[in-house]
Amino acid sequence: MFYRRMAVITSIVAIVAAACSSTATTAPGGSTAAASGASAAGCIVGVSWNNFQEPRWAKFDEPAIKAALTAAGATYVSNDAKSSAETQTTNVENLITQKAKVLIILAQDGTAIKSSVAAATTAGIKVIAYDRLIEDPAVLYTTFDNVEVGRLQARAVFGAVPKGNYVFIKGNKADANADFLKSGQDEIIKAAVASGDIKNVGESYTDNWDPAKAQTEMEQFLTANSNKVDAVLSENDGMAGGVVAALTAQGMQGKVAVSGQDGDAPALNRVALGTQLVDVWKDARLLGKAAGEAAVQLCGGATVDKITGATPFKTPGGNTLSSILLKPDPITKDNLNDVLSANWITKDVLCKGVTAGAVNGC
Repeated sequence: MFYRRMAVITSIVAIVAAACSSTATTAPGGSTAAASGASAAGCIVGVSWNNFQEPRWAKFDEPAIKAALTAAGATYVSNDAKSSAETQTTNVENLITQKAKVLIILAQDGTAIKSSVAAATTAGIKVIAYDRLIEDPAVLYTTFDNVEVGRLQARAVFGAVPKGNYVFIKGNKADANADFLKSGQDEIIKAAVASGDIKNVGESYTDNWDPAKAQTEMEQFLTANSNKVDAVLSENDGMAGGVVAALTAQGMQGKVAVSGQDGDAPALNRVALGTQLVDVWKDARLLGKAAGEAAVQLCGGATVDKITGATPFKTPGGNTLSSILLKPDPITKDNLNDVLSANWITKDVLCKGVTAGAVNGC
């Protein structure tokens, strides 16, 4: 199966490479004609989503990407891997056959996707690693500063619980973000861990960042520790929902500091209710816009290191990638107005079940 697929990829590479070499229009100075303007008319940008069932992608990221591409005259095409690395390999092959000039890939598995990325770049197709790292110097890496997200999560939780039993609910092991987040958390709490003020009483990766699996993990950690848990560093909001469900079953909701990230509506409501301490908000509209605008520049002939706002990023694998790292914002009960004023969430959703006047914004 592997060799057959590689043969298919090789054939696709040859076809697309030939097409690219015969249709490129070069402007004076060696750059493509579209490089100097904002137009990407006729350029096809393919997006490979890892799991489009995750509400964030459809609600925030995709519309922002589409808007940036549409404004420049580019064409958007996409497919969904539904949490399967193998399906995503096939999906990327499909986008290549559709003559995409730029690919935006939200990787299900950053390692498994590397052969597909290599096939695309060999064919002259530019690749943007969207929100999740792909260890390939040829790609443009666009994401929020995930190490900083981890720092912000830990800083808020540590500020509320400087001593006690901590549980760490990490994301998918195949996603580099899980380790980026943990490294940021460790920077904040490592001294307290070393001194014994903080005790790690449970730590696990969570397949596909699955809330149900996170709930099961949390239930197991509560049982193993006779419910003696003071704080949970959950790496995202979906898993934080599973954690809070497990705590609620034991009557512990609001008594244990819980972190998250993404600015999911249920999580922000939990912040307002007091069952989640902090939600590190990453305005996905800004990330989608940045990726879409970068794709337009790549359509115009720009190289990844010349994209507006790109800076070098040293990866855990020792590669240096051109990257766009956006700034995250921690949301607690004290600054809920920030997400309201940004029209990220409506007041009725944010404040559902919250006593009027109990927190800012409600």
